[in-house]
Amino acid sequence: MSVSIVQYFGEQNSKCGYCTGTNCSRSHGMHAYRLACDDYQELIDRGWRRCGNYCYKPQNNVTCCPCYTIKSDALEFKLSKSNKRILRRMNKFLRDGKREPGESTTPQNGDGDDIGNGVNISELQPQLPDKKPSVIDVEHVENLAQSRGEQLKTAKNLEPLESKTGDGDHSASSQAANKCKLTNSNPPRKKAKQMRLERRQAKLGIPLEQAQTKTMTQEKSLRDFLSAASETDKHKLKLVLVNVHGAEFDRTLSQSYKLYKKYQIAIHNDPPKNQEAYKDHLKLSPMKHEKKEDAPEMGYGSFHQQYWLDDKLIAVGVIDILPGSVSSVYFFYDPDYSFLSLGTYGSLREIDLVQTIAERVPALKYYYMGFYIHSCPKMRYKGKLSASYLLCPETYVWLPLTDDIRSKLDAQKYQRLNPVVTDKDVNEFLNQHLDDVQLLLDARTCITYQRFIRMAGAFGERESIIEYCKLVGKVCAHRMVYVNMS
Repeated sequence: MSVSIVQYFGEQNSKCGYCTGTNCSRSHGMHAYRLACDDYQELIDRGWRRCGNYCYKPQNNVTCCPCYTIKSDALEFKLSKSNKRILRRMNKFLRDGKREPGESTTPQNGDGDDIGNGVNISELQPQLPDKKPSVIDVEHVENLAQSRGEQLKTAKNLEPLESKTGDGDHSASSQAANKCKLTNSNPPRKKAKQMRLERRQAKLGIPLEQAQTKTMTQEKSLRDFLSAASETDKHKLKLVLVNVHGAEFDRTLSQSYKLYKKYQIAIHNDPPKNQEAYKDHLKLSPMKHEKKEDAPEMGYGSFHQQYWLDDKLIAVGVIDILPGSVSSVYFFYDPDYSFLSLGTYGSLREIDLVQTIAERVPALKYYYMGFYIHSCPKMRYKGKLSASYLLCPETYVWLPLTDDIRSKLDAQKYQRLNPVVTDKDVNEFLNQHLDDVQLLLDARTCITYQRFIRMAGAFGERESIIEYCKLVGKVCAHRMVYVNMS
């Protein structure tokens, strides 16, 4: 089992890639030497995002362009007319091998079928801080933390029963809640239209199975469109999921880097410096490839979903597969195939991946699209996917992205979003929780904050540690190791 190890950098100011303002983008940053997939799921549910090993959380109340975490419920997702048009176009191209008359290879500008100028579910790469993380032996520290965790677990098991009850036993209740999430899932609700049709069929004396068949054939699902391939098709499109730490990634590295370079030049006019820079941006990940008994077949971790048209790589989706979601990190494609609206097509393929995984792991049903930036018109495209939700930056409650919320964001770019005043952050870290935070003081010393204070007295990093703990939440603050090495 992986143990998360992080070093907090504090508040960061940088140039904004959305409004191009100088030194007006404000966030909190930390370096992740290692991130357990469970912990990263917790972090993105508190507004964090990663780029390589760097994790950042925008200070939405003061930054120039507030960033709201957005996700879509893949089991409630419905295709729009535009989505269907793109799927039909792809199927026709695969079948006949021809473009429709008048189609251009010029990337869409965001108000056509494609989304976000061809950048699918992606943010601009954040400006990394000048601070350099301390050099540590990650494997050794992970083993050290695991041993320390076993000692703490044994000590807690020996405590009197009274000390294990009450408000302090948050971790046990949290684990029970997580187990409940994994074993229970609500089936997709039927639409009123479908229910009316079924009642009508029942009145006419048509068997329910036949009625359901009729209802299903009236509207094609995403799976129906994606499974329309035939042996007689002119082209074959194959999707291959490769883990970033695996041999297949290394084998195809030269092809994916060549595609990425072509994409960056054509779309962003910003070619990567070299192959190492590409790997730092889109290969480097603090998450191990984790395979558990209740995990999906491919396991958890960081992956590239490669799109092969015959024998040519035409697109790559960079994703993280986590216990509750598929989180899209970046998407790039061959500009010569812009007429296929590959940005939108890629997002639909990733939603299909979530739906497929959810058949085995019901708790994994969400598709995370990164940040929704309403104050930046070219980034509003993410809100076009159905069944989308925004995360309240203060209470961490998910709310449906409605026209009412859009109107509020039109009036003022930063909003609390959650109108319920009494709602509180259920994962809130309080000062009394500080004692159980694990600190790495040097290559051989990993102890709790409480024990350290008893040994060393006053500790100058107290305020910084409290700030970090409040940002990551109580669950992660107690599970992750805080690196405090000069």
